[in-house]
Amino acid sequence: MFLHELQHCRRLDGLVNNLCIMFRIIYWFNPAVILVLKKIPLERELACDASVLAHLSAEDYPLYGASLLNLAEKLSSYPSASGMVSKGSQLRRRILGITSFRHRNRKQKWKSVISYLLISVLIAGMIPVLSAYAGSEETVSLHGKTTENLELFTDFHGFDGSFVLYDSQTGLWKIYRPELAVQRFSPASTFKIYSALHGLEKGIISPESSSMKWDGTPCAFPRWEQDQTLDSAMKDSVNWYFQNIDQLLGRTEISSFLKKINYGNKQISKDLKLYWADDSLKISAVEQVELLQNFYTNTFDCSEQNIQAVKDALRVGEFSGRTLYGKTGTIRRNGRDISGWFVGFVETDDNVLYFAANIQGADHADGSQAAAITRSVLSSKIFL
Repeated sequence: MFLHELQHCRRLDGLVNNLCIMFRIIYWFNPAVILVLKKIPLERELACDASVLAHLSAEDYPLYGASLLNLAEKLSSYPSASGMVSKGSQLRRRILGITSFRHRNRKQKWKSVISYLLISVLIAGMIPVLSAYAGSEETVSLHGKTTENLELFTDFHGFDGSFVLYDSQTGLWKIYRPELAVQRFSPASTFKIYSALHGLEKGIISPESSSMKWDGTPCAFPRWEQDQTLDSAMKDSVNWYFQNIDQLLGRTEISSFLKKINYGNKQISKDLKLYWADDSLKISAVEQVELLQNFYTNTFDCSEQNIQAVKDALRVGEFSGRTLYGKTGTIRRNGRDISGWFVGFVETDDNVLYFAANIQGADHADGSQAAAITRSVLSSKIFL
């Protein structure tokens, strides 16, 4: 047993264990990495067993196996020592390995070396790919965009967050806090823009007939407890209206639509009632603006009548002589509003400006605050 532990030291298994922990932290999302890391401890013990047996005569193999069983039996009564010896199926594998051990010839050793080198090259080649995949899930790039920084610290009144404005006439992106503007967050109720469009496209509702009856279930707000149309549901952000649309669409159809319009990370949870607010579906402020532009110009190849119906539902009213369209969204956790959105566009006589504001805070960071910040920014910094 002492010789076995010396093999662990000789092979630098302590360092390998630390590397495994690092890989588990970095690639927690990858099931293949998790599976491999679970198998490594047993393979490590089998390799050390083989190294010990290579130094013993064949007559000593049974004694080594008996020593392993004896140690496992003695340590089983000490919970604090449970990690010092294999148990159950792992112990069985080690005993079978001892009984079937054979010295390797030169050809087998070279095969092992070549296999090790090939696996090492493969893993080294995958690391950049996996890193890029992990990063792409949480942030996006501003590459290829002409940008201008906005100074809006005082406009945000102590909230953390970002503001993005795209001028379709000049092609200029004006951004406050670019590092946050490319970071993805739950879209909250801003996703209802695309849920409505999807429902219209699939005939669940239509521009002429979009009413749904309230089923009598108590709601968070009194104004939700009545029959709704697309216009009223959008303006009051009535959850049950859009949840009904999602239930009728189904998971497969929703996933397909998210890919079609390239919505954020395109991920939805098992609960179709919460995927746009439970941190599964995420989108950045920059992506919000890009989607709004694609929606407005109908690069989705949807019915123009359906596009117009959603636009009409988003209409807020006249603002500084221009027409403002927008949708708020709020993420609430433990009774506190921690994330607020206001996204939309402004029509002028000869231009369309697309915007997205996102705020983060310990409380009171809701959609109405994001809308107020947006109005202030547009009035003082854009339209002045």
